[in-house]
Parts: sequence; structure tokens; C-alpha cells
Amino acid sequence: MAKGTRGRGARRAPARTPVREHLRPWARDALGIGLVVAALIAVLALWFDAAGVVGRGIAWTLRGAVGLAAAAFPLLALYWGVLLLRGTAEDERPRMGIGFGVALVGALGLLSLARGNPRPLDGLEALRDAAGVLGALSAWPLARLLSRIGAAIVLSGVTLLGALVFSGTPLAAVGRRLRSLLPSRAVDGPAAEPAPEPARPRRRRETRPTEPDLPVVELPAEPEPPPEPEPIEIPDVVRAAPKGGRYRLPPIELLRTSPPSAASGRDEAHQMEALERTFHTFGVPAHVTAAHRGPTVTLYEVEVEAGTKVNKVLSLADDIAYALATPDVRIIAPIPGKSAIGVEVPNKVRDFVMLGDVLRSRAAREDRHPLTVALGKDVHGRAQMVNLTKMPHLLIAGATGAGKSSLINSFITSILMRTTPDEVKLVLVDPKRVELTHFADLPHLLMPVIVHPKRAAEALSWVVREMEQRYEVLAMVGVRDFDGYRQGFAEGTLRIPPGQEDRVVEFPYLLVVIDELADLMMVAPREVEDAICRIAQMARAVGIHLVVATQRPSVDVVTGLIKANIPSRIALMTSSQADSRVILDMNGAEKLVGHGDMLFAPSTASKPTRLQAAWVTEKEIQQVTEWIRAQREPEYQASVEGLGRPPAEGEDLEGDDELLEQAAELVIRSQLGSTSMLQRKLKIGFARAGRIMDLLEERGIVGPSQGSKARDVLITPEEWEEMRSARAGG
Repeated sequence: MAKGTRGRGARRAPARTPVREHLRPWARDALGIGLVVAALIAVLALWFDAAGVVGRGIAWTLRGAVGLAAAAFPLLALYWGVLLLRGTAEDERPRMGIGFGVALVGALGLLSLARGNPRPLDGLEALRDAAGVLGALSAWPLARLLSRIGAAIVLSGVTLLGALVFSGTPLAAVGRRLRSLLPSRAVDGPAAEPAPEPARPRRRRETRPTEPDLPVVELPAEPEPPPEPEPIEIPDVVRAAPKGGRYRLPPIELLRTSPPSAASGRDEAHQMEALERTFHTFGVPAHVTAAHRGPTVTLYEVEVEAGTKVNKVLSLADDIAYALATPDVRIIAPIPGKSAIGVEVPNKVRDFVMLGDVLRSRAAREDRHPLTVALGKDVHGRAQMVNLTKMPHLLIAGATGAGKSSLINSFITSILMRTTPDEVKLVLVDPKRVELTHFADLPHLLMPVIVHPKRAAEALSWVVREMEQRYEVLAMVGVRDFDGYRQGFAEGTLRIPPGQEDRVVEFPYLLVVIDELADLMMVAPREVEDAICRIAQMARAVGIHLVVATQRPSVDVVTGLIKANIPSRIALMTSSQADSRVILDMNGAEKLVGHGDMLFAPSTASKPTRLQAAWVTEKEIQQVTEWIRAQREPEYQASVEGLGRPPAEGEDLEGDDELLEQAAELVIRSQLGSTSMLQRKLKIGFARAGRIMDLLEERGIVGPSQGSKARDVLITPEEWEEMRSARAGG
């Protein structure tokens, strides 16, 4: 009897949750409408004395409670009513309510102090002329303990704290905002230079036919795509961020938010009943104990009775899919950290996850690392960010149309929204020529977007050389990793050998993004595999990280060496179990439903997590990139030509006589034969600086290469002056 009662209780309990979820929007709308009505009645009562007996009662109550502040009650009630009717996020409302209450107490206390600081028992007339009973209760005890000046200081702090909590703004952000409003020296130019004219808006370049704003999902009752955001006037953007001035991050308003969910709680309740009925039909004593609805799938937690084999539930995957009228289900046995089995069922009505939603979340505000990017939302609807430095390298794979390029666009746009060109540099490899071209000509790029597969192999070789140079600098100053180097450089505690000051610079993070690995492996498989493995093995310690993507997850593209050196994976929908095993070393990706539905398997997790990737439209990308291009021109540190190869014999520098003269002057005056010094001083790339150094060797100015050490300078400054004088006299 007890057993049957427990089973019925377990079946009824979850059914209440969908009903509450279904009624919650109606309760919110009712409260919002009630506040708007109350605000209008309060206007008649407080401002015009035209609301009759009820109005006079409202006015008497409000004036007794908050005194002179009662006149502002209609505005506050109207504001809260509009917030509720607009559908402010449920997880934001408690924070806003707490902040508003704290700020209100502080403000009423200050008003009471300013109006004579009456006691709470001084009578209604005295309290109505100040801040009412609430103001007296907050101000008078403090004034007795701390004096009126001390009470004013405390209440001012309380008001400020409440305002910060209400707006969700950290105090550090307020300081940064105030500093940005003050005139100061520009980031990339001396303050003495006159401000240049505002740049003209760039013409929008069409790189391919316009794609639809949001993915089309082959599921019934798909909601209509949300309307496009209001277009941003490019001339206004340019005027807000002129070129030679301080670099400003793009405003979050350039990214849209997703529309409200059109899902119904009744579907969830019906699915739970059908799932339990399927278990009982096949004689499996299991009960659905909870349901968690995500953007793409709903996770049902299933508990089986003691003595029941988990394999019984696993064998019912096809029967469950048939009973729920869904293409496929994915079973997790068990859910990590729980004594329960998870059944993931695709939603009939799918929710959109926009990049703006994730970057506005608490997770994005709390993690400000330069390489933390937006990933998407999990089955609980929580925004997920990922720090690429902890991966430390990432492999993304899936079938065509599964959302691979969209995910890469979200990663790159996240970096552009959150970092300056001095913090992060990008190397973008796009053999298909159409996926990453909208990020061309950005100051974050270390080199132009690479579209030729052969040039991509050379670029990866250049990255290997850059990695080795960074290791040399870290070894020279005696630090172990990139974070220690950045901290020591910022604090000025690095131990720099005499004469090596020019080599110690602030290195940016370097992110290499390869959009299609298969095209590179077809052209130069050995060179590409060797470079990727070399970077993946060593580059994390010097701030260089890889994101590699492919739509052909086969063993000849994603080789064993590449898999062994890239521990973190993202699997989008695949066409077969074999492809899923290539990416994840397990089945599961073949059961995904596409359009950004993915399994995220970081190197630190034992099982992959199902997420819905964030989506960013082409119009949003264009607005963000136009904002950035309007502020700063790209300064490429390496050219595409000749990347990663030594200069050919007999190869000369065309039109570089003046540059060669400058390089000789720098080397002889500083007595430092360093290629990296020429890069920094002459603003050129590594390949070009190396060729100039070889020409200086041919002319007898510097000695031969000595590995990682600087070359010997064979001419003194005095000899150089004599040579120049003799040349001028001749």
C-alpha cells in the first residue's frame, strides 16, 4: 500500500509545476496592470485631489508613510507596472526589488534629516511635512547614535548601494564610466595631436547573399523569427567613436535579445505523463521526478526502484521516441552527480538563444577574462560562458548546416565586444572565403583574413615561430607561464637582463581560428598537422590558443595526433555514430537536432553537456565591426606573403632602401642585432624583419644568426658615422 501511494505521489507532484509555470505570466500581467491603475488613481488623489473618498484615503496613507515623497509615488508605481508588462526577466526582478527598497530607505532618511529630523512619535502633521513614518524610523535613530552628519553619511551610502544593486552595476564600472568621460591621453596617439575629422561611414560590403536572421527548425509550431532591431545609424556611430581617440568597446545595445518563449506548460505535463505510461507499459518501475526545460530540449529526471537495471531504461529509447512523437531521444545514465537517469526530449516549440542574451547575463558580467566567450544556454536555461585559456584548445565538428560557422561567429563577436585590440589578437583562417570575411580589416587582426590553404600552412608556421620567440622571452625573464609574465610586466617586477629591455614587451593573447580544417588537410596535410600539434602541445603557456572547426569529422581530417593534442571538443549534429565517435569518442552527436544544438566536452569533464549555441545575425556582426573600424585602422604585424619561410636566395626587398637604412641606423646605434626589435621599431612583420636582418648580414653590419640570441653588431657608431661622411663626401 505504501509503495503504491509513493508511486502516485511521485506522479502527481511534477504535474503542479507546469500549471504554476502556465499561470505565472498571467499573474505578472495582472500585477503590472494593477500598478498602472494604482498610479493613475494616485495622480488624481495626490496631484489634483479628484479621486473622491478612496483618493483621500490613499493620499492620507501615503503622506503619513513617506511624507513629501508621496508626490513621487505615481511615477514609481507606473515604472514598476511597465517593467512587469514588458516581461522583465524573472531572475532580475528580485535583485531590482531589493535594490529599490534599500535605495528608498536611504533616500527617505536623507529627506527626513533635511526637514528637521522629526521623531517617529512627533505626530502626523510633523511627519507629513518631512519623510513620513518610514523616513523618521530610518533617520532619527541614526542621528541619535552618530549625529546628524554621521547619519547623512550612512544614509547616502545606503542610497548609493541600493541604486547599484537596482541597476546591476558594479562600483568599478561606475569608476570606469567616469574616467571615460574625463579628457585624457588617447590610447594610440599623443594628446598633443589635433583631433582628426570624423571618418566617413564605410559602405557596406556584400560578401554573400543575405541569410535569414534566424535558423529555420524542422519542428512543428516553430515561432516566427523576432523582428530585426532598429538599424544603427553608421554616421552616429562614427561620431561617437572618432579615429586617434580613446578606444571604446562596442555597446551591448548593438546586440539584440531573443523574443519571449511561446512554449506552454501543458505540453510538458503531457510529455511527463506519456513518459511514465511508457515505462509502466513495458514493466519498468520508474517515475519522472522533475523536468527542466531548455531552449532546445527538455531534460526529464527519471528514478527507478531499487533492484531495477538501468539497461532496461536504455533499451526503451526507440519506444520512448515513438510514444512522445519525437524524432529521437537521448538518454543519460546516470545524470552526473545524481542518482537519476536523464531523458532529453526535443521541444516542440524551440526558443531562440541570441548572443546578446548571453553577454548580458550574470555569468558574462562575473567573468571578464579577455578570452571568455559566449557559448549558449544549457537545459536549465542558464547562460554559459567558456574561458578558452582553460580548454586550452578547442575542436568543433559537425555536419553541414549544424551551426559550426555560427558558433565561430559568436566566439569572435564575443571577443570583439569585450576586448580591445591591445588585449587580444586574432589569426583567422577561412579557406571557404565566405565565412569570416565580414571580420576583415579589423584592428584585432594580426594579419589579413587568410583564404588560401597554402598561405594558411605558412601562417601556422609563423605562429610556431612566434610561440618560440615568446618562450625565449619568458625564459630570459625567469617566469613559467603567460599569466606570470603579464602580472610581472604590469607590476614591473620582471628580472630583465641588461641590454634586453627592448625584447620585454606586453604580449597580447593570440587566438588562431581555423574555420575549415578539411580544406587545409587536402592541400598540405603534413605541414598543417605538424604545426597544429606543435602549437597545441606548447602554446598555452605563452598565451596562444587554437579553435579548429571542420564539417568533415573523419579520421583523415581529425587525425589521432590532432585529437590527442586538442582535449576539449564541441560536437554539433553528425550524420552517423562513426562521426560522433571521431569527435567525442562516444555516441550521442547523431541524436542532436541541429541549428546549434551541441554537446560540449571540455577537458575537465567526464561526460559532455548538452547546450544550445548562441546565435548572432549578420546585421549585428556588421554593426559591431563598423563600430570598431570607425575607431582604429588595422596594423598588421605580419604579411600573408612569405609567412613561416626563410628568405629565398637572391630575393631582394623591392623599394626598401630607405627602410634598410633605418634598420641599419637602429641596429648600430643600439648595438643590438635583434629581429624582434626591428619589428617593434619599424612596425613591420616578422618575415620582413628577418629578411632585412639577412640583408644587413650580407653588407657586413651584423654577424650570422646565433639561434635565440641577438646577432653581433660588427660596426661601431663611430665607424658608421665615418662611413656616412665618406659616402656624403663622395
